[in-house]
Parts: sequence; structure tokens; C-alpha cells
Amino acid sequence: MVHSAYDSFQLLTDCPTKIDAIESYGSKLLLGCSDGSLRIYVSDSSGADRSPPSDPHALRKEPYALERTDAGFSKKPLISMEVLESRELLLSLSESIAFHRLPNLETIAVITKAKGANVYSWDDRRGFLCFARQKRVCIFRHDGGRGFVEVKDFGVPDTVKSMSWCGENICLGIRKEYMILNATNGALSEVFSSGKIAPPLVVALPSGELILGKENIGVFVDQNGKLLQADRICWSEAPAVVVIQKPYAIALFPRRVEIRSLRVPYPLIQTIVLPGARRLTKSNNAVVVALEKSVYGLFPVPLGAQIVQLTASGNFEEALALCKLLPPEDASLRAAKEGSIHIRYAHYLFDNGCYEEAMEHFLASQVDITYVLSLYQSIVLPKTTAVPEPEKLVDLSLDAPQLSRGSSGMSDDLETFLPQLAESDENSALEFKKMSHNTLMALIKFLQKKRYSIVEKAAAEGTEEVVLDAVGDSFTSSRFKKSNKGRGNVPINSAAREMAAILDTALLQALLLTGQSSAAVELLKGLNYCDAKICEEILHKGHHYAALLELYRSNSMHREALTLLHQLVEESKSNQLQAEPIQKFSPEAIIEYLKPLCGTDPMLVLEFSMLVLESCPTQTIELFLSGNIPADLVNSYLKQHAPNMQGRYLELMLAMNENGISGNLQNEMVQIYLSEVLEWYSELSAQQIWDEKAYSPTRKKLLSALESISGYSPEALLKRLPPDALFEERASLLGKMNQHELALSLYVHKLNVPELALAYCDRVYESSVHQPPAKSSGNIYLTLLQIYLNPQKTTKNFEKRITNLESSPNASIPKISSATSFKGRGGRKKIASIEGAEDMRISPSNTDSSRSDGDADAEESNEEGGSSIMLDQVLDLLSRRWDRINGAQALRLLPRETKLQNLLPFLGPLLKKSSEAYRNFSVIKSLRQSENLQVKDELYNQRKAVVKISSDSMCSLCNKKLGTSVFAVYPNGTTLVHFVCFRDSQSMKAVSKVSQLRKR
Repeated sequence: MVHSAYDSFQLLTDCPTKIDAIESYGSKLLLGCSDGSLRIYVSDSSGADRSPPSDPHALRKEPYALERTDAGFSKKPLISMEVLESRELLLSLSESIAFHRLPNLETIAVITKAKGANVYSWDDRRGFLCFARQKRVCIFRHDGGRGFVEVKDFGVPDTVKSMSWCGENICLGIRKEYMILNATNGALSEVFSSGKIAPPLVVALPSGELILGKENIGVFVDQNGKLLQADRICWSEAPAVVVIQKPYAIALFPRRVEIRSLRVPYPLIQTIVLPGARRLTKSNNAVVVALEKSVYGLFPVPLGAQIVQLTASGNFEEALALCKLLPPEDASLRAAKEGSIHIRYAHYLFDNGCYEEAMEHFLASQVDITYVLSLYQSIVLPKTTAVPEPEKLVDLSLDAPQLSRGSSGMSDDLETFLPQLAESDENSALEFKKMSHNTLMALIKFLQKKRYSIVEKAAAEGTEEVVLDAVGDSFTSSRFKKSNKGRGNVPINSAAREMAAILDTALLQALLLTGQSSAAVELLKGLNYCDAKICEEILHKGHHYAALLELYRSNSMHREALTLLHQLVEESKSNQLQAEPIQKFSPEAIIEYLKPLCGTDPMLVLEFSMLVLESCPTQTIELFLSGNIPADLVNSYLKQHAPNMQGRYLELMLAMNENGISGNLQNEMVQIYLSEVLEWYSELSAQQIWDEKAYSPTRKKLLSALESISGYSPEALLKRLPPDALFEERASLLGKMNQHELALSLYVHKLNVPELALAYCDRVYESSVHQPPAKSSGNIYLTLLQIYLNPQKTTKNFEKRITNLESSPNASIPKISSATSFKGRGGRKKIASIEGAEDMRISPSNTDSSRSDGDADAEESNEEGGSSIMLDQVLDLLSRRWDRINGAQALRLLPRETKLQNLLPFLGPLLKKSSEAYRNFSVIKSLRQSENLQVKDELYNQRKAVVKISSDSMCSLCNKKLGTSVFAVYPNGTTLVHFVCFRDSQSMKAVSKVSQLRKR
């Protein structure tokens, strides 16, 4: 016997006749005797010490005495009877089935068709009765009054020994097998064969399922006869009767009563010896057993007492199952008992090596995590001021006082744990053997399941503090102290956050001890409350650098993290690091770490970015740009700490974000390029190997920067150039100063590269395409044409003009615009404005009646003994850029002896384009004239509107008939008014406008 679930009490003795049937009605006992009489017994309350019953409708644990006898209740002995409490009826089976009204036993109905019936089953929910006689099964329905109506009558293969309703069907136990009878159509379906010795037994469960007996085995099936589970309930022998009183199944045997649990594996709970037991039934609060002439009551032991018995005997599963049956009003008692049982059961499992199951019960007990962590002596916990609930402390001290351990200080834990890490390998191996892998894995699962709720409380507490700080709650200022985890202010009594710190610190250590470094890193990447000092020591000694970096990051210890990361990068380069793969600690790792810090600590970013700027310049510049660090701040920092990388930073920044670099930085970048080029020029000049057409990479960058950017000061750069070199740079600077003539002269006469001059003209022209016509740059090609036609004039005093320009930075040579003078033999001759040349027309007087300007230039050049005209370059320019040069002005500049055949590549497409333009404009003119005529025609049609005045036409203003008066028509063509009314209305509007203006 495991424990006492029921107490046996003899209710009555010495019944005059043999008892064939027994039933209870409220607190009364109904005995069907062998002589056909019905004897009613009530409790004997004559004793003075009898206390009033707590439930008047329940059996009492007292001796019972005869109240009355109904001698002629039935002609034959009763086979069985049943009280139908919902209908206040007594159903009895004797020679037939009879119904009597309770409590006066008035006969309601007798089903004569049930004569010879041996078994029945009542469906109280629907009021259906089924019974079996011989090989027939009949179904009757209670009509709610005094009668019953036959519903169905089905034939079955053999005599029915046992039966029970199962939903809409009926389960039959016939001689050799069990069958399911469809109560609607009579269809039979086999379930399985019954036992060969014991008769079939069908027992209905409260859930609607069934237990079918097969010898001494009870098989569980559903309402359709389908097996539910592999487990079986095994009795010591085949029972005669089985009743269900949750959570137990009580079986009747000839000499005893067995009580088994309905929980798998259906263990034997109690055996009550009752020799000669014949009948078994259940009442509201007990189980009644009838012997031949006496009756015993089996009264349940209170659940609390059963729980105590089971717990003391180590049967924790049964104890927990009984706890769930405690009434709802005892919720606090139930929770306390369940918690205590879970804790004791967990210790039992832990001591027997079932670590995961033990942690499940610790979790169910809601015990404080510090209590569980006390089982792991080698895990270091941070100092805490949190105190567990007093109820749990008392309970735990009674259950397992030897396991309780308060949280020690951090220094004490370090003294006990950290020296162990520094011991010899042999001691470390012993320590890890003690801390077995299975126990730690179970702890990890326990902590992970507890973590969500604890961390959520800690986070909510932090959110509340932020809100209080935001509203300026001065009352809370005295309740805060500085956190050692870098998370701001923490209340002194922050129990939730302290508990979260204990949990995360222990979880991290358990993960590391089980070799789950990646899981430890993931823990630290998210929101965590790991104790920084303890975890730092453990991670550093264990060479878990990736986890250590995440610990620093989560606690805002960025300087420590970057210092460690730089050290790891250097060690990786020298192949000295063996703990983790080298590639994890490349310079890019530092850049990735710095990215989130750009907005919060830019100076720290600049400081540590210098360590990787040379090895990863592009990624570092991207870091500066993506982090929105001010470019001036970065430039000044580089200028001070890494001047050799300043130019690289500026050029990369310009390439990535051209609009994001200021004019000051552009000027500084160009100055850096120029300094490098001048240094390179000085070296080559000293070796007398300087070549103006030689290009170093820096010089190419300088020329590109001079052309592409505009934020620098060309005057300042021009002063730094040597007078006899770097003419291409000088030309670019002069172009930025709008000194196009000097720039083109450098390309043509100093560099002797006409292609560069043409490219320069193209850039100037294209940059001014969207400018107004008055500022068009088409004259830039005429400027180059003049330089080709008069080389001597353009080179004369060239150096002097540049020197004057450098010495007077504010003076500027204007663009060739209003007028340009050329000397001729007969004096000076004005050339018309080039900018206005587009409006000039070629006429005989301009081209044939006098000498061309080119002739005068040629003669002047010959007189001065200068160089010859560059006619080939002139013709090439005209043929290649005919569409951008004013033809009339170009022809006036050419010498008279220029052959017309040489001008065909220029004049051919020019005249073709002019003719095409003339035709297009003529078409446009004709179209506009046609459109004008259409508009005039529409105007005339609108003026032809006709207004019909009749005798009924009314003035819209005075509402009088128009008659023969002068009238006016509004533009809509339908509104008619007297002309006088119209004139008066206009006068009134004018007066009102004047008055409004005066008011203003």
C-alpha cells in the first residue's frame, strides 16, 4: 500500500436478509434484499456528541439504523438499482424495470417489455434507457412525465453481459467480444474479443471514454471503440465491478477492494480487505460496499493528508497530481504545497542524476534562481541586496537546509573562483569533472526559461527610471546610485535588475564551461545584465576575446574594447594569436566597431581610426562619411596626427561625395597636390631632366582637381607656380580666373599642343550652354582663331601680363567682349563686338570691298618679323567646330589670300545649316500667319452673336421690361439689362472700391 486514499467505516451490521442491491439517496442507504423488500437506513444521530452534518445530502461516517421497510417493493429479488438524482427517480431491475418517485417510492412506470432483462444503462443527459434481454437491445426515452416511449429495438449476436452508453452509441459486452451498437440504425462494429474466463465488463469514464475489461486488464477506448493509448490498467485479478471516483478507479473483488490511480502507469494505491464483498456503488462523497448482511463506507482521506503521505514516501508525481484537485478557494494553499513538492522532487532528481527533470521542477516551483545556483559552487555570482520571499525561505530551509547559500560578495567569489583558473592543468581538469557537462546543460536550460520574465522586469524598471528622469522627478534623485555596468543610474533596491545580473552572469559562465562560445557571444550581443568585472576576468583568462568584445560593447566600455581589438589585430598580423581565427581580428573589425560610435563619440572614432587609416583607407573614409563626422574636424585631426594621409582622405571624400566637401577643404587638397608637384619639379630640375610633358600620378591628380573642382583660390595657387614650368597648371588657373586668352596662348605657344587648346575651348563653351545669350561663350573659339592668326601679337609682352596679374590679384582681364583692337598700317581699326557677331550679316562691303582683319594682322606680323600665321590650325579649327563659330565674324578674321577651296569643310556645313534654318523659320512664319488668321476668324464669329428682344424680355437688374430702351448684353449672351441700369451698377462698384481703399 502506497498511502491511505480511503478510510473504511462499517455503516450497518446484521441486516435481517441477504443484500442483493445497494444504492444511496442523499444521506440515506437503500438496500434491496433477497426477499424483494426495500430497506431504508438513515444515520443514527441519537448520540449527544454528534455534530451537525456539513452536507445533508452526503453519507455520514456514522452507524446507520433502519428507518422503514417496503416489504412488497418487488416480487422477485432485485438485480440492481440506481438513483436518478436529476429526475428524483429510483430505477430498479428485477423481473422487469420499474421507476419509483423519490422519496415516497410512488410507482411511476413499469416497462413490461423489459421482462427478463439482465442488464441496463441509463443516459441521464438525454433521458434514454437501454436494456438487454436475451439477444435483443431495446431503447426507451423518458417523455418527461410519468411514461416512457420505445425508440428502437435491435437484435444482437449473443446475450449481453454488460453495456454502457458512449455518446450516441452503446458499447455492448457480449459473451465473446465487445461491440459498438449504433443507436440510430443498429449497425454493429467489433472492438476486440473479451476474456475467456471473466465475463465482459464495460465501465464508463466521466470524460465519455470507456474501460473494457479483458480478464484482469482494463483497456481504454474512445466512444467509437478506438484504442486510446498503449498503457493498460492491470488489476490483481478480474474485477466484478469497477466504479470511478476521480482520481481513482475502485474495483470489487470477492475478498477485497483495490484502489488504483487513473494516472499512467495506474499504480496500486490501496487495498481494503472486505471478505464476502458482493456489491459496489458510489455516492456523492463515498464508495459503498455491501457484504451479505453488512455495509461498509469508504470515505476519501482529505487531499491535504494524502499529499503529505505521498510526499513523505517520495511519490512526488502522485502528490502533484492530487494538488491539482484541490478546490479553487484553496489556491494559496495549493500553490504553497505544489512549490514545496516541486522543490523536494527536484532535489531528489538532481541527486539521482536526472538534471534536466530536476530543473523543470525547480522552474515549476517558482523558486529564486539564487537557490538553484547554490547547487553550483564554482559559478561566481555578483553581490546582491535582493532578498528572496520569506515564505519560500522558510519552506526551503525546512526542505533542504544544507543546500541554502546566501549570495556572497563579489570579492569573496573572486577569491574562491579566480585562483582556481590559475591552478595547474590537473586541478582544472578535476574542477571540470566536478562541474559535469550534463548539470551545466540543465542549468542553462533553466536559466534561459527564467530569463525572459526577469529581463523584462529589469527593462521595465529601467524604462520607468528614464520616464521619471524625463519629467524631472527630484524625489527619486536620492534613490539612485551609479551602476557598475555602464547602464546609468540604478536604484539601490533594484531587485529586478540585480536578479537579472545574477542570472546573466551565471548563464554566461555556464555557456563558456560547456564550450558554447558562440551562444555566449549571442547572449552578450542582445540586452544583457552581465556583471562587467566578473565576466571580464573570466573571459580574459579563458581567451574568449569575441565574447569579451561584446561585453565591452554592451557596457559602453568602448575604449577598452578598441584597445583590445587593436591588440588582437596586431597579434593576428604577427601570427601569435591561436585562441580564435585570425581573420576575425582584421583591421576591418575595428571599422565595424567604430560605425555605431560616430554619432555619440566622434573623437574616439578619430583616435582609433588612425590605427587603420593606412591599411584600410577607403573603408575608413566611408566610416567618416556614413557617420556624418564633420569633414573639417576629420581634416584637422589628420593634419595633426597623420599628415601623410590628409590628401588621400580629401581625394577619397571628394570622389565619394563631391558636394559634401567645402571650398576650404578643396583648396587645402589642391595645395597639398601642388606642394607634392613642386617638390617633384625641384628634384627633376636639379637633375636637369625636367620635361613639361612628363606627368607624375600626383600631377595628374592636380590637373584633374584644377579642372573639376572650384572651391580653391586660383590667385593664391598662381603665385606658387614657377615662371618657366608647369604651364598646363598655369593655363587651368588662368581659365578659372576667366583669363581665356592667356590660357589659350599657353596651350598654343608654350605647350605647343593645339589639341589642349581646343579641349579648353570645348569646356568653356559647354559650361556656358545654359547661360543667357548675352553671355554666350561662342566667342572663345574666335579668341583661339585670333591667336592662330596673329601669333606675334599674342606672345608679345606675355610674361609681363602674367606678372602683372600675379602682383595684382584683384585686377582681372575681362573676357573678350565689347571690342578688340588690332593695329593696321593706316592706324587702329575697331573690330565689331564678338559677342554681338551672331546678329551680323555677311555683305559685299564686309567681305570684298576692303582688306580683311587677317590681312592687317598678317602685315603687322610681317613688319615686326614675327612668326607666320598658323593657317593649318585655323582651317582645322573651322572645320571641326563650324557649328560653334560665328561664320561672318570668322570670315572677317581670315586673310584675303585664303583659298575658298580650303574653306569648304567650314562653309559647306555652315551654309547648309543656314539654309535649313531659313527654310524652317519660313515654315514657322507661315504656320503662325495661318494661326493668326484662324484666331481672327474665330473673333469675327464671336462678334456675330444675335440677341432676340421680345415684349417679355426683362432687365436682370431692375426686373422691368426692356421695351424699346437701349440695352446691354453681358458676355454670356443671355443676361440682358437696361443700359442705364448697367451704367449705374458700374458707378456704384467704382464708388464702393474707392471707399474700401480709403478705409484701408
